[in-house]
Amino acid sequence: MNHKYFEINAQKSNVCCKAYYRDKCAAEKAVVCCTGFAGHKDNHATEKFAEKLLSKCGNVMVVVFDWPAHGDDIRKRMTLAECCDYLELVTRELKSSFGVQQLYAYAGSFGAYLVLTYISERGNPFERIALRCPAVNMYDVLTRTIIRNDELDRIMKGKDVQVGFDRKVAVTQALLDELKANDIRQRDFLDYADNILIIHGTADEVIPCEDSRAFAENNIIELVPVEGADHRFQNPVHMSLANKIVMEYFGFR
Repeated sequence: MNHKYFEINAQKSNVCCKAYYRDKCAAEKAVVCCTGFAGHKDNHATEKFAEKLLSKCGNVMVVVFDWPAHGDDIRKRMTLAECCDYLELVTRELKSSFGVQQLYAYAGSFGAYLVLTYISERGNPFERIALRCPAVNMYDVLTRTIIRNDELDRIMKGKDVQVGFDRKVAVTQALLDELKANDIRQRDFLDYADNILIIHGTADEVIPCEDSRAFAENNIIELVPVEGADHRFQNPVHMSLANKIVMEYFGFR
């Protein structure tokens, strides 16, 4: 398996990307992997998925990128519109510069929330979409699980709070307001339901599996629960199972 870093410079943006491939010239299909909140393109879970996929398929590439204000991105803050712009730039680049004919999306948590936001606002460029532990209630996830009460108080007083893991992400009142207003649970995804699969761990400590179950039932989307899996699918057995399910769903066997 090979990998390559590249950047997309367009629309006053500089999107930092990483591609995994066997032979990029032979890649007819691409899986766009969208990381979670405060994630980055050098993502271990994405690398493991790419290894598993490329061991079986040579005409596919896996691409992951940094969201605005994530990883190596130069922005200090982010908006949902900028996140959607980045995703659009990646899909366009894969088709125009790499000659990819079919796109698939594999997204987790906040990344899954952004993919759902994107397709509901700008249309669906993907053949199929797999969502792992989607943060369908992203506002609640940030304000009730990730951000401490004292940090939330600071935000309400007009201060930025740095939240995250490897790279901290600035959370502002404007971002929280945007997330609250953009409740994807209130949107209709029935037109896309046949091409979406949700995988969720029953032991998710960040986003209850029941949240995904309710969202899936409301939109008639298939949900596959993984018994005992936590939010990050840290158990290699659980992650391997999730990747296998996604590959089969995409038709990569």
